[in-house]
Amino acid sequence: MQGIRPLVFILALSMAATFAAEGDGWTTIFDGKSLDGWKVNESPESFKLEDGTIVANGARAHLFYVGDPKPFKNFEFQAEVMTLPNSNSGIIFHCKWQDNNWIKTGFEAQINNSYAKDPRLTASVYAVKDVKEAPAKDNEWFTYHIKVEGKTVVITINGKEINRYTEPDGTQPGKDFERVFSEGTFCLQAHDPGSTVKFKNIKVKRLP
Repeated sequence: MQGIRPLVFILALSMAATFAAEGDGWTTIFDGKSLDGWKVNESPESFKLEDGTIVANGARAHLFYVGDPKPFKNFEFQAEVMTLPNSNSGIIFHCKWQDNNWIKTGFEAQINNSYAKDPRLTASVYAVKDVKEAPAKDNEWFTYHIKVEGKTVVITINGKEINRYTEPDGTQPGKDFERVFSEGTFCLQAHDPGSTVKFKNIKVKRLP
């Protein structure tokens, strides 16, 4: 029995390092080694692992976080992101699983520093409260922070608040996109074959 205990202890430490809270309520949800806890919908080949990062490049697809069955309502979400020139992506929150198509639930926190076909730039709450000047640059890692409390979302880039949106009382779900505060999970977007966006150090903290 004495020989078994050290092995159990080592395994417990290994799992804790990958999946447990980091402190102050933060939990890492991407281990840099696998897509454990994540699930791709319509085009799995649009997401791959590369040097400890998630790379989104290819036909439209969404990578959903499925590692925690409890929906997220109030939270802080943070990731390091890098865009290549003329790339489009997004971090979608309060969403629910979809087999295909553009996500119809939740809100998209836009990622776009130079994608010419879309004027909605990084830190936009897509099609709800948009940003017209990119707060980050291509080919550089930047920190993307999303905080949701009640019916307010605050988006911070590299420690600077860029966008804040509070949902007006009485807002109803739209016919095509349910952009209202609710609860759900997160997903990352692969927008098109010409867009390449990288993600790493992804973590989340639940709030009361």
